[in-house]
Amino acid sequence: MNGFITQILLGSLITIKLALCALIFGLCIGLIGSVLESVHNKYLRYLAVSFIFIVRGLPELLVLFFIYFGLTFVLTTLSHHYVEISAFWAGVIALGMIFGAYASQVFKGAFLAIEKGQIESARAIGFSPWQIFARIQLPQAWRHALPGLGNLWLVLLKDTAIVTLIGLSDMMNAAKLAASTTHQPFNYYVIAALIYLAMTTLSQIFMNYMTHLKNRYVLS
Repeated sequence: MNGFITQILLGSLITIKLALCALIFGLCIGLIGSVLESVHNKYLRYLAVSFIFIVRGLPELLVLFFIYFGLTFVLTTLSHHYVEISAFWAGVIALGMIFGAYASQVFKGAFLAIEKGQIESARAIGFSPWQIFARIQLPQAWRHALPGLGNLWLVLLKDTAIVTLIGLSDMMNAAKLAASTTHQPFNYYVIAALIYLAMTTLSQIFMNYMTHLKNRYVLS
């Protein structure tokens, strides 16, 4: 039994790595998507809106399968020889896209929460659009977006379990293997559940701490 528990713990490290990589990728997509939704170029705006609409409207498992199998097909067709995308990076791309589609709406709301008077004042003293974005909008948007992004992180962390369906040796895959080998599914799935609960609890503690710092900064 100790050997299976070790495998589950090792799998949990892969799960955390997957979630963090998807988080970084998703934050980039979400930020870019929220910016493109507000640009004057209608083609870029339609592209961002279409991406968000499609990804949010599809089941997460279907997005994962589309990336894992579809991207392999596309790359193989273009390169004229078989190219297989790894289960890990397929998971990062799929989960990152899903996270980013929802995060873009969180960022959009965060940007709208910024007082327009600050932006108008920055324009009046000669700030360029990039300076306004980098020095005024983005720092404040992060503070407004923090609670929403925290909730999305918890969802992302739990959604990593679906990647086991494409063969990634993550925590759920290790728990599934242990359960089928020992015929004790309850024991090993409880262990996996407790690890997930521990990860989400620690994440919640960290988010509460960050929210406390944000509130203290605003009040000061």
